[in-house]
Amino acid sequence: MAIPKIRSDGRHSALNVHVNDGRLLNYGSHVDGAWNPAAATGSLAVTNPADGSTLCEIATVGIDGTREAIDAAATALPAWAAQSPARRAALLEAWFRLIGENREDLARIMTLEQGKPIREARGEIDYAASFMQFYAEQARRLDVESVTSLFADADMRVTREPVGIVALVTPWNFPAAMFTRKAAAALAAGCTVVAHPSSHTPLSALALTELAARAGFPRGVINMLVGSAREIVGEMCSDTRVRALSFTGSTEIGRKLLEQCAATVKTMIMELGGHAPLVVFDDADFDRSVTQAVAAKFATSGQDCLAANRLFVQRSTYRRFVEAFAAGAAALKVDDGLNEAADIGPLMHEGAVQKCESHVADALARGARLVCGGKRLSPGSLFYEPTVLADVPADALIMSEETFGPVAAIAPFDTEEEVIARANDSEYGLVAYLFTADYPRISRLTRALQYGMVAVNRAKITGPTIPFGGTKQSGLGREGSRHGMEAFTELKYTCIHSG
Repeated sequence: MAIPKIRSDGRHSALNVHVNDGRLLNYGSHVDGAWNPAAATGSLAVTNPADGSTLCEIATVGIDGTREAIDAAATALPAWAAQSPARRAALLEAWFRLIGENREDLARIMTLEQGKPIREARGEIDYAASFMQFYAEQARRLDVESVTSLFADADMRVTREPVGIVALVTPWNFPAAMFTRKAAAALAAGCTVVAHPSSHTPLSALALTELAARAGFPRGVINMLVGSAREIVGEMCSDTRVRALSFTGSTEIGRKLLEQCAATVKTMIMELGGHAPLVVFDDADFDRSVTQAVAAKFATSGQDCLAANRLFVQRSTYRRFVEAFAAGAAALKVDDGLNEAADIGPLMHEGAVQKCESHVADALARGARLVCGGKRLSPGSLFYEPTVLADVPADALIMSEETFGPVAAIAPFDTEEEVIARANDSEYGLVAYLFTADYPRISRLTRALQYGMVAVNRAKITGPTIPFGGTKQSGLGREGSRHGMEAFTELKYTCIHSG
Protein backbone atom coordinates (compact mmCIF):
# COMPACT_ATOMS: atom_id res chain seq x y z
CA MET A 1 0.00 0.00 0.00
CA ALA A 2 1.07 3.61 -0.43
CA ILE A 3 2.60 5.22 2.62
CA PRO A 4 0.33 8.05 3.79
CA LYS A 5 1.61 11.56 4.05
CA ILE A 6 2.00 13.13 7.46
CA ARG A 7 -0.87 15.42 8.31
CA SER A 8 -0.35 18.82 9.89
CA ASP A 9 -1.16 17.42 13.33
CA GLY A 10 1.60 14.81 13.04
CA ARG A 11 -0.76 11.81 12.82
CA HIS A 12 -1.38 9.32 10.06
CA SER A 13 -4.84 8.58 8.78
CA ALA A 14 -3.78 5.11 7.58
CA LEU A 15 -0.67 2.93 7.56
CA ASN A 16 0.55 -0.63 7.66
CA VAL A 17 -0.01 -1.02 11.39
CA HIS A 18 -3.44 -2.17 12.48
CA VAL A 19 -4.35 -1.70 16.14
CA ASN A 20 -7.55 -1.19 18.08
CA ASP A 21 -6.69 2.36 19.13
CA GLY A 22 -5.34 4.29 16.16
CA ARG A 23 -4.51 7.26 18.38
CA LEU A 24 -1.47 5.33 19.59
CA LEU A 25 0.05 5.82 16.15
CA ASN A 26 1.71 9.24 16.16
CA TYR A 27 4.42 10.04 13.65
CA GLY A 28 6.13 13.24 14.61
CA SER A 29 8.16 14.19 17.65
CA HIS A 30 6.34 15.08 20.88
CA VAL A 31 7.53 18.45 22.19
CA ASP A 32 6.05 20.68 24.87
CA GLY A 33 2.86 18.65 25.13
CA ALA A 34 2.09 18.51 21.42
CA TRP A 35 2.70 16.28 18.44
CA ASN A 36 4.69 18.88 16.62
CA PRO A 37 6.08 18.29 13.12
CA ALA A 38 6.67 22.02 12.59
CA ALA A 39 10.42 21.62 13.07
CA ALA A 40 10.55 18.54 10.85
CA THR A 41 13.75 18.14 8.83
CA GLY A 42 12.78 15.07 6.84
CA SER A 43 11.41 11.60 7.37
CA LEU A 44 12.53 8.05 8.07
CA ALA A 45 10.94 4.78 7.10
CA VAL A 46 10.11 2.19 9.75
CA THR A 47 10.21 -1.33 8.37
CA ASN A 48 8.96 -4.73 9.46
CA PRO A 49 12.03 -6.98 9.81
CA ALA A 50 9.89 -10.07 9.20
CA ASP A 51 9.24 -9.21 5.56
CA GLY A 52 11.04 -5.94 4.82
CA SER A 53 7.82 -4.03 4.20
CA THR A 54 7.56 -0.37 5.13
CA LEU A 55 5.24 0.17 8.06
CA CYS A 56 5.19 3.95 7.89
CA GLU A 57 7.26 7.07 7.54
CA ILE A 58 7.96 9.32 10.50
CA ALA A 59 8.77 13.02 10.49
CA THR A 60 12.23 13.67 11.92
CA VAL A 61 13.72 16.60 13.77
CA GLY A 62 17.30 17.78 14.13
CA ILE A 63 19.25 20.27 16.21
CA ASP A 64 16.55 22.97 16.21
CA GLY A 65 13.86 20.50 17.28
CA THR A 66 16.12 19.21 20.04
CA ARG A 67 16.72 22.72 21.33
CA GLU A 68 12.97 23.32 21.31
CA ALA A 69 12.46 20.19 23.39
CA ILE A 70 15.19 21.16 25.88
CA ASP A 71 13.63 24.63 26.14
CA ALA A 72 10.29 23.01 26.97
CA ALA A 73 11.88 20.71 29.55
CA ALA A 74 13.67 23.66 31.14
CA THR A 75 10.45 25.66 31.36
CA ALA A 76 8.57 22.75 32.91
CA LEU A 77 11.31 21.76 35.36
CA PRO A 78 10.72 24.18 38.28
CA ALA A 79 7.04 23.34 38.65
CA TRP A 80 7.60 19.60 38.16
CA ALA A 81 10.47 19.48 40.67
CA ALA A 82 8.29 21.36 43.18
CA GLN A 83 5.34 19.03 42.60
CA SER A 84 4.41 16.86 45.56
CA PRO A 85 5.67 13.27 45.46
CA ALA A 86 2.05 12.13 45.79
CA ARG A 87 1.08 13.98 42.62
CA ARG A 88 4.03 12.61 40.66
CA ALA A 89 3.13 9.14 41.95
CA ALA A 90 -0.50 9.53 40.88
CA LEU A 91 0.52 10.39 37.33
CA LEU A 92 2.88 7.41 37.15
CA GLU A 93 0.08 5.16 38.42
CA ALA A 94 -2.28 6.53 35.76
CA TRP A 95 0.34 5.84 33.09
CA PHE A 96 0.75 2.30 34.48
CA ARG A 97 -2.98 1.64 34.17
CA LEU A 98 -3.15 2.95 30.61
CA ILE A 99 -0.25 0.75 29.54
CA GLY A 100 -2.10 -2.26 30.93
CA GLU A 101 -5.32 -1.31 29.20
CA ASN A 102 -3.51 -1.01 25.86
CA ARG A 103 -1.25 -4.04 26.33
CA GLU A 104 -2.28 -5.89 23.18
CA ASP A 105 -1.92 -2.89 20.88
CA LEU A 106 1.46 -2.01 22.36
CA ALA A 107 2.69 -5.59 21.96
CA ARG A 108 1.54 -5.73 18.34
CA ILE A 109 3.25 -2.43 17.53
CA MET A 110 6.47 -3.75 19.06
CA THR A 111 6.40 -7.03 17.16
CA LEU A 112 5.75 -5.28 13.87
CA GLU A 113 8.67 -2.86 14.20
CA GLN A 114 11.14 -4.99 16.19
CA GLY A 115 10.26 -8.54 15.17
CA LYS A 116 10.24 -10.23 18.56
CA PRO A 117 7.63 -12.96 19.09
CA ILE A 118 4.29 -11.56 20.25
CA ARG A 119 4.42 -13.55 23.49
CA GLU A 120 7.74 -11.92 24.35
CA ALA A 121 6.36 -8.52 23.33
CA ARG A 122 3.47 -8.89 25.77
CA GLY A 123 5.98 -9.79 28.46
CA GLU A 124 8.01 -6.68 27.69
CA ILE A 125 4.92 -4.47 27.94
CA ASP A 126 4.20 -5.93 31.39
CA TYR A 127 7.85 -5.38 32.32
CA ALA A 128 7.72 -1.80 31.02
CA ALA A 129 4.57 -1.05 33.01
CA SER A 130 6.08 -2.46 36.22
CA PHE A 131 8.55 0.44 36.40
CA MET A 132 5.67 2.93 36.51
CA GLN A 133 4.10 1.12 39.42
CA PHE A 134 7.38 0.67 41.30
CA TYR A 135 8.60 4.25 40.91
CA ALA A 136 5.18 5.62 41.81
CA GLU A 137 5.85 4.05 45.22
CA GLN A 138 9.49 5.17 45.31
CA ALA A 139 8.54 8.78 44.54
CA ARG A 140 7.29 9.07 48.12
CA ARG A 141 10.52 7.73 49.65
CA LEU A 142 13.19 10.33 48.98
CA ASP A 143 13.40 11.12 52.67
CA VAL A 144 15.40 13.82 54.42
CA GLU A 145 18.42 12.35 56.20
CA SER A 146 19.42 13.62 59.64
CA VAL A 147 23.13 14.07 60.30
CA THR A 148 24.65 14.16 63.76
CA SER A 149 25.83 17.73 64.08
CA LEU A 150 29.48 18.54 64.55
CA PHE A 151 28.53 21.81 66.25
CA ALA A 152 26.51 22.50 69.36
CA ASP A 153 24.72 25.43 67.71
CA ALA A 154 23.80 23.89 64.38
CA ASP A 155 21.45 21.35 62.87
CA MET A 156 22.50 19.33 59.82
CA ARG A 157 20.48 17.50 57.18
CA VAL A 158 20.93 15.90 53.78
CA THR A 159 18.25 15.98 51.09
CA ARG A 160 17.98 14.63 47.57
CA GLU A 161 16.99 17.03 44.82
CA PRO A 162 16.28 16.30 41.14
CA VAL A 163 19.39 16.57 39.02
CA GLY A 164 17.47 18.57 36.40
CA ILE A 165 16.76 17.82 32.75
CA VAL A 166 17.62 14.23 31.84
CA ALA A 167 18.37 12.94 28.35
CA LEU A 168 17.26 9.36 27.66
CA VAL A 169 18.68 7.39 24.73
CA THR A 170 17.09 3.98 24.22
CA PRO A 171 17.88 0.92 22.04
CA TRP A 172 15.90 -1.09 19.50
CA ASN A 173 15.94 -4.47 21.24
CA PHE A 174 13.71 -3.42 24.17
CA PRO A 175 11.97 -0.33 22.78
CA ALA A 176 9.34 -0.07 25.54
CA ALA A 177 11.02 -1.27 28.73
CA MET A 178 14.25 0.67 28.29
CA PHE A 179 12.27 3.88 27.93
CA THR A 180 10.04 3.30 30.94
CA ARG A 181 12.87 2.06 33.18
CA LYS A 182 14.69 5.33 32.64
CA ALA A 183 11.73 7.70 32.41
CA ALA A 184 9.81 6.44 35.44
CA ALA A 185 12.86 6.82 37.70
CA ALA A 186 13.70 10.29 36.40
CA LEU A 187 10.11 11.52 36.63
CA ALA A 188 9.66 10.14 40.13
CA ALA A 189 12.77 12.03 41.21
CA GLY A 190 11.32 15.29 39.88
CA CYS A 191 13.31 15.56 36.64
CA THR A 192 11.96 16.45 33.22
CA VAL A 193 13.06 14.32 30.28
CA VAL A 194 14.04 14.61 26.65
CA ALA A 195 14.13 11.16 25.03
CA HIS A 196 15.43 9.72 21.77
CA PRO A 197 14.37 6.21 20.69
CA SER A 198 16.22 4.10 18.16
CA SER A 199 15.32 4.99 14.58
CA HIS A 200 14.72 1.27 13.97
CA THR A 201 11.92 1.11 16.57
CA PRO A 202 10.40 4.52 17.35
CA LEU A 203 6.75 3.44 17.28
CA SER A 204 6.72 1.83 20.72
CA ALA A 205 8.18 4.87 22.44
CA LEU A 206 5.81 7.20 20.61
CA ALA A 207 2.81 5.09 21.65
CA LEU A 208 3.96 5.18 25.28
CA THR A 209 4.39 8.94 25.03
CA GLU A 210 0.79 9.23 23.81
CA LEU A 211 -0.35 7.29 26.88
CA ALA A 212 1.71 9.54 29.15
CA ALA A 213 -0.06 12.55 27.67
CA ARG A 214 -3.42 10.90 28.36
CA ALA A 215 -2.31 10.18 31.91
CA GLY A 216 -2.04 13.93 32.45
CA PHE A 217 1.66 14.73 32.62
CA PRO A 218 2.14 18.49 32.28
CA ARG A 219 3.43 19.85 28.98
CA GLY A 220 7.18 19.87 28.63
CA VAL A 221 7.77 17.19 31.28
CA ILE A 222 8.14 14.37 28.71
CA ASN A 223 9.55 15.17 25.26
CA MET A 224 10.22 12.53 22.58
CA LEU A 225 12.45 13.20 19.59
CA VAL A 226 12.79 11.06 16.46
CA GLY A 227 15.57 11.66 13.97
CA SER A 228 19.30 11.58 13.49
CA ALA A 229 21.08 10.32 16.60
CA ARG A 230 24.14 12.32 15.64
CA GLU A 231 22.18 15.57 15.67
CA ILE A 232 19.72 14.90 18.50
CA VAL A 233 22.06 13.18 20.94
CA GLY A 234 24.91 15.48 19.98
CA GLU A 235 22.81 18.48 21.01
CA MET A 236 21.75 16.73 24.23
CA CYS A 237 25.41 16.17 25.09
CA SER A 238 26.50 19.74 24.41
CA ASP A 239 23.62 21.61 26.10
CA THR A 240 24.61 22.62 29.62
CA ARG A 241 20.98 22.54 30.78
CA VAL A 242 20.89 18.77 30.34
CA ARG A 243 22.41 17.56 33.60
CA ALA A 244 22.25 13.78 33.14
CA LEU A 245 22.28 11.33 30.26
CA SER A 246 21.03 7.76 30.49
CA PHE A 247 22.03 5.51 27.59
CA THR A 248 21.48 1.86 26.73
CA GLY A 249 23.46 0.58 23.77
CA SER A 250 26.85 -0.59 22.62
CA THR A 251 30.07 0.00 24.53
CA GLU A 252 31.54 1.64 21.44
CA ILE A 253 28.82 4.31 21.33
CA GLY A 254 28.93 4.64 25.13
CA ARG A 255 32.60 5.62 24.99
CA LYS A 256 31.82 8.33 22.42
CA LEU A 257 29.01 9.73 24.57
CA LEU A 258 31.31 9.89 27.58
CA GLU A 259 33.71 11.96 25.52
CA GLN A 260 30.96 14.24 24.24
CA CYS A 261 29.53 14.83 27.72
CA ALA A 262 32.89 15.50 29.37
CA ALA A 263 32.80 19.20 28.54
CA THR A 264 29.52 19.71 30.43
CA VAL A 265 30.32 17.21 33.23
CA LYS A 266 27.00 15.41 33.16
CA THR A 267 25.86 12.54 35.35
CA MET A 268 26.15 9.43 33.16
CA ILE A 269 24.08 6.27 33.57
CA MET A 270 25.11 3.71 30.97
CA GLU A 271 24.02 0.14 30.31
CA LEU A 272 26.41 -1.06 27.64
CA GLY A 273 27.44 -4.33 26.03
CA GLY A 274 27.43 -7.78 27.58
CA HIS A 275 29.07 -11.10 26.78
CA ALA A 276 27.61 -13.35 29.44
CA PRO A 277 29.26 -16.60 30.45
CA LEU A 278 27.05 -19.52 31.50
CA VAL A 279 28.82 -22.11 33.66
CA VAL A 280 27.41 -25.59 34.24
CA PHE A 281 29.03 -27.90 36.82
CA ASP A 282 28.46 -31.64 36.77
CA ASP A 283 26.52 -31.55 40.05
CA ALA A 284 23.85 -29.18 38.63
CA ASP A 285 20.28 -30.31 38.00
CA PHE A 286 20.84 -31.45 34.43
CA ASP A 287 17.36 -30.94 32.97
CA ARG A 288 16.97 -27.53 34.59
CA SER A 289 20.40 -26.38 33.47
CA VAL A 290 19.56 -27.29 29.85
CA THR A 291 16.14 -25.62 29.73
CA GLN A 292 17.36 -22.51 31.53
CA ALA A 293 20.42 -22.27 29.30
CA VAL A 294 18.21 -22.39 26.20
CA ALA A 295 16.10 -19.58 27.69
CA ALA A 296 19.16 -17.54 28.65
CA LYS A 297 20.62 -17.80 25.14
CA PHE A 298 17.66 -17.50 22.80
CA ALA A 299 15.28 -14.99 24.41
CA THR A 300 14.69 -11.99 22.12
CA SER A 301 16.24 -14.14 19.36
CA GLY A 302 19.58 -13.71 21.12
CA GLN A 303 19.41 -9.93 20.67
CA ASP A 304 19.77 -9.22 24.36
CA CYS A 305 22.65 -7.85 26.40
CA LEU A 306 21.80 -10.53 28.99
CA ALA A 307 22.10 -13.35 26.45
CA ALA A 308 24.33 -16.25 27.49
CA ASN A 309 26.92 -16.20 24.71
CA ARG A 310 29.74 -18.36 26.10
CA LEU A 311 28.63 -21.67 27.63
CA PHE A 312 31.20 -23.55 29.71
CA VAL A 313 30.21 -27.08 30.73
CA GLN A 314 32.21 -29.38 33.00
CA ARG A 315 33.78 -32.12 30.92
CA SER A 316 32.11 -35.10 32.61
CA THR A 317 28.66 -33.90 31.52
CA TYR A 318 29.75 -31.94 28.43
CA ARG A 319 28.75 -34.31 25.60
CA ARG A 320 25.35 -35.04 27.12
CA PHE A 321 24.69 -31.34 27.70
CA VAL A 322 25.64 -30.38 24.13
CA GLU A 323 23.24 -32.94 22.70
CA ALA A 324 20.33 -31.91 24.93
CA PHE A 325 20.97 -28.18 24.49
CA ALA A 326 21.13 -28.54 20.71
CA ALA A 327 17.88 -30.51 20.74
CA GLY A 328 16.23 -27.70 22.70
CA ALA A 329 17.58 -25.09 20.28
CA ALA A 330 16.51 -27.01 17.21
CA ALA A 331 12.98 -27.36 18.60
CA LEU A 332 12.50 -23.58 18.73
CA LYS A 333 10.08 -22.34 16.09
CA VAL A 334 11.41 -19.61 13.81
CA ASP A 335 8.65 -17.50 12.30
CA ASP A 336 7.06 -14.08 11.97
CA GLY A 337 6.66 -12.75 15.49
CA LEU A 338 2.92 -12.30 15.01
CA ASN A 339 2.58 -16.09 14.93
CA GLU A 340 1.61 -17.05 18.48
CA ALA A 341 3.75 -20.20 18.19
CA ALA A 342 6.95 -18.31 17.26
CA ASP A 343 9.95 -18.62 19.57
CA ILE A 344 12.51 -16.89 17.36
CA GLY A 345 11.69 -13.87 15.21
CA PRO A 346 13.74 -12.04 12.59
CA LEU A 347 16.91 -10.21 13.47
CA MET A 348 16.74 -6.44 13.42
CA HIS A 349 18.77 -5.73 10.28
CA GLU A 350 21.13 -7.20 7.71
CA GLY A 351 24.21 -6.32 9.76
CA ALA A 352 22.96 -8.51 12.60
CA VAL A 353 22.62 -11.51 10.30
CA GLN A 354 26.04 -10.92 8.79
CA LYS A 355 27.63 -10.85 12.23
CA CYS A 356 26.08 -14.23 13.04
CA GLU A 357 27.40 -15.59 9.76
CA SER A 358 30.91 -14.24 10.33
CA HIS A 359 31.10 -15.56 13.89
CA VAL A 360 29.97 -19.01 12.82
CA ALA A 361 32.39 -19.11 9.88
CA ASP A 362 35.29 -17.98 12.05
CA ALA A 363 34.56 -20.54 14.78
CA LEU A 364 34.31 -23.39 12.27
CA ALA A 365 37.56 -22.32 10.62
CA ARG A 366 39.26 -22.53 14.02
CA GLY A 367 38.03 -26.04 14.72
CA ALA A 368 34.60 -25.66 16.30
CA ARG A 369 31.89 -28.17 15.50
CA LEU A 370 28.48 -27.18 14.11
CA VAL A 371 25.82 -29.11 16.02
CA CYS A 372 22.68 -27.47 14.61
CA GLY A 373 21.61 -24.42 12.61
CA GLY A 374 24.26 -22.25 11.04
CA LYS A 375 22.43 -20.43 8.26
CA ARG A 376 19.61 -18.08 7.31
CA LEU A 377 16.17 -19.60 7.18
CA SER A 378 15.89 -18.49 3.55
CA PRO A 379 18.13 -16.44 1.23
CA GLY A 380 17.83 -12.69 1.78
CA SER A 381 15.68 -12.95 4.91
CA LEU A 382 16.56 -11.67 8.39
CA PHE A 383 15.66 -15.01 9.98
CA TYR A 384 18.66 -16.95 11.30
CA GLU A 385 18.41 -20.49 12.58
CA PRO A 386 19.09 -21.16 16.27
CA THR A 387 22.70 -22.29 16.08
CA VAL A 388 24.86 -24.33 18.43
CA LEU A 389 28.63 -24.52 18.11
CA ALA A 390 30.55 -27.04 20.23
CA ASP A 391 34.26 -27.38 21.03
CA VAL A 392 34.71 -23.65 20.42
CA PRO A 393 38.34 -22.58 20.98
CA ALA A 394 39.24 -19.60 23.14
CA ASP A 395 40.63 -17.63 20.19
CA ALA A 396 37.38 -17.71 18.18
CA LEU A 397 35.81 -14.29 17.66
CA ILE A 398 32.56 -15.44 19.25
CA MET A 399 34.44 -15.98 22.52
CA SER A 400 35.49 -12.32 22.70
CA GLU A 401 32.82 -10.42 20.73
CA GLU A 402 29.12 -10.11 21.50
CA THR A 403 27.20 -11.81 18.68
CA PHE A 404 23.74 -10.37 19.43
CA GLY A 405 21.97 -13.19 17.62
CA PRO A 406 20.78 -16.79 18.10
CA VAL A 407 24.25 -18.40 18.10
CA ALA A 408 25.56 -20.29 21.15
CA ALA A 409 29.21 -21.22 21.67
CA ILE A 410 29.96 -24.15 24.01
CA ALA A 411 33.30 -25.33 25.38
CA PRO A 412 34.30 -27.85 28.06
CA PHE A 413 36.21 -27.12 31.27
CA ASP A 414 37.78 -29.24 33.98
CA THR A 415 38.37 -27.20 37.13
CA GLU A 416 36.72 -24.39 39.03
CA GLU A 417 39.83 -22.23 38.77
CA GLU A 418 39.97 -22.72 35.01
CA VAL A 419 36.38 -21.73 34.37
CA ILE A 420 36.57 -18.65 36.61
CA ALA A 421 39.53 -17.40 34.60
CA ARG A 422 37.79 -18.09 31.28
CA ALA A 423 34.50 -16.53 32.38
CA ASN A 424 36.26 -13.37 33.56
CA ASP A 425 38.37 -13.11 30.41
CA SER A 426 36.21 -10.37 28.88
CA GLU A 427 36.07 -6.61 28.76
CA TYR A 428 32.39 -6.93 29.67
CA GLY A 429 30.91 -7.51 33.11
CA LEU A 430 27.12 -7.34 32.92
CA VAL A 431 25.76 -10.75 33.93
CA ALA A 432 27.00 -14.29 34.51
CA TYR A 433 24.98 -17.51 34.87
CA LEU A 434 25.99 -20.30 37.23
CA PHE A 435 24.51 -23.79 37.57
CA THR A 436 25.59 -25.95 40.50
CA ALA A 437 24.08 -27.67 43.54
CA ASP A 438 27.14 -26.99 45.71
CA TYR A 439 26.35 -24.07 48.03
CA PRO A 440 29.97 -23.37 49.08
CA ARG A 441 30.81 -23.24 45.36
CA ILE A 442 27.94 -20.81 44.79
CA SER A 443 29.38 -18.60 47.51
CA ARG A 444 32.89 -18.75 46.05
CA LEU A 445 31.92 -18.13 42.45
CA THR A 446 29.43 -15.35 43.03
CA ARG A 447 32.31 -13.49 44.66
CA ALA A 448 34.88 -14.47 42.05
CA LEU A 449 32.85 -13.72 38.91
CA GLN A 450 33.54 -10.13 37.83
CA TYR A 451 30.00 -9.23 36.87
CA GLY A 452 27.44 -6.78 38.18
CA MET A 453 24.75 -9.48 38.28
CA VAL A 454 24.98 -13.24 38.81
CA ALA A 455 22.09 -15.63 38.15
CA VAL A 456 22.31 -18.94 40.01
CA ASN A 457 20.37 -21.94 38.68
CA ARG A 458 17.97 -19.73 36.71
CA ALA A 459 17.80 -17.50 33.64
CA LYS A 460 15.20 -14.87 34.53
CA ILE A 461 16.47 -12.30 37.04
CA THR A 462 15.11 -8.92 35.96
CA GLY A 463 12.40 -6.76 37.51
CA PRO A 464 11.85 -3.21 38.74
CA THR A 465 13.24 -3.86 42.22
CA ILE A 466 16.74 -4.96 41.15
CA PRO A 467 19.77 -2.71 40.52
CA PHE A 468 20.40 -3.54 36.86
CA GLY A 469 23.91 -2.86 35.57
CA GLY A 470 27.41 -4.13 35.11
CA THR A 471 31.09 -3.67 35.80
CA LYS A 472 34.11 -3.02 33.59
CA GLN A 473 33.03 -1.86 30.11
CA SER A 474 29.42 -2.93 30.56
CA GLY A 475 28.42 0.42 31.95
CA LEU A 476 28.17 2.99 34.71
CA GLY A 477 25.61 3.17 37.49
CA ARG A 478 22.46 1.13 37.93
CA GLU A 479 18.89 1.22 36.65
CA GLY A 480 15.87 -0.07 38.53
CA SER A 481 15.53 -0.31 42.33
CA ARG A 482 15.86 2.70 44.59
CA HIS A 483 19.37 3.19 43.20
CA GLY A 484 17.91 3.84 39.77
CA MET A 485 16.01 6.86 41.07
CA GLU A 486 18.89 8.09 43.21
CA ALA A 487 20.99 8.30 40.03
CA PHE A 488 18.74 11.17 38.91
CA THR A 489 19.21 13.15 42.13
CA GLU A 490 21.89 15.30 43.72
CA LEU A 491 22.65 15.22 47.43
CA LYS A 492 22.32 18.58 49.17
CA TYR A 493 23.79 19.13 52.61
CA THR A 494 22.34 21.95 54.73
CA CYS A 495 23.85 23.31 57.96
CA ILE A 496 21.46 25.52 59.98
CA HIS A 497 22.59 27.73 62.82
CA SER A 498 20.34 27.08 65.81
CA GLY A 499 21.92 29.31 68.44
